[in-house]
Amino acid sequence: MNNSLNLSSYYGFIAVLVASILWGTTGTAASYAPNLSPLAIGAIAMGGGGLLQALLAHKTILNHLPQIRSYYPLLLIGMISVAIYPLAFYTSMRMAGITIGTVVSIGSAPLFTALLEKFFDKKALSGKWFISFVFGVAGVLLLSLGESHSHGATQTIAADQKTIGIILGLIAALTYSLYSWAAKKMIDRGVDSRASMGLIFGFGALILLPTLFFTGSNLFDEPVNLYVVGYMMLIPMFLGYLLFGYALKTISASTATTLTLFEPLIAALFAVLLVGEQLAPIGWLGMALIFVCLAVLSKADKPK
Repeated sequence: MNNSLNLSSYYGFIAVLVASILWGTTGTAASYAPNLSPLAIGAIAMGGGGLLQALLAHKTILNHLPQIRSYYPLLLIGMISVAIYPLAFYTSMRMAGITIGTVVSIGSAPLFTALLEKFFDKKALSGKWFISFVFGVAGVLLLSLGESHSHGATQTIAADQKTIGIILGLIAALTYSLYSWAAKKMIDRGVDSRASMGLIFGFGALILLPTLFFTGSNLFDEPVNLYVVGYMMLIPMFLGYLLFGYALKTISASTATTLTLFEPLIAALFAVLLVGEQLAPIGWLGMALIFVCLAVLSKADKPK
């Protein structure tokens, strides 16, 4: 065990890495339902997973409802962000391309979270966190470029469409940061982690799931579509965010979102090993930089 981590933060660190592994399987899983809209996959996976979290924690949620006024603004921010995030993220990748969409959406989220903590929680950003962030974003960028080059992508994206995609990527990053930060604040105020995530994701699901009327018209056309969304709802979104909520009890939101830069690395490995995709050498360099990011970040928080 790394001596620079106390036991609880060590478990939180591991919980986010396991969650990132689960989230990293979503791209490979979605490849088995190519005719299903990514927007529909995102809506039902995150929305369904959110409802399951709410059901799991319903007793704890009921215990916290009398105090809901004290954290209602945080709950409102979190639920709206959960509803916006998957729609913005998947649309960003469609309009700007997978490489740019991934780098902007996932790469900028830790920075947004750190800024939220700095300006609203008055937390100073450590030098080690900043170094890990730079290595992590550089790694995600090179990894995405390595995947793009290996695919031989020649699709030309119009400048205005790419600009809109980048803006949506920033919105996805901001909303991801906002619901992570809001959940952490609620936990710090005494709300049980399962209740915090269940409230935020449960209410977010009530906004998100109705979008299936517009995006999921072919959901029941093939049995494989149901297998894919069922897996993504139960494993990456339900179990993954349970682990993420547990981690927020012991580590900061900025550390947690930086650790999730591990997700693109896992996604690339699954694509290479299971789908048969190729990865250019620059992509393997990106993987190495992400590991450097994790190594630096594991030393960022000294025990009190």
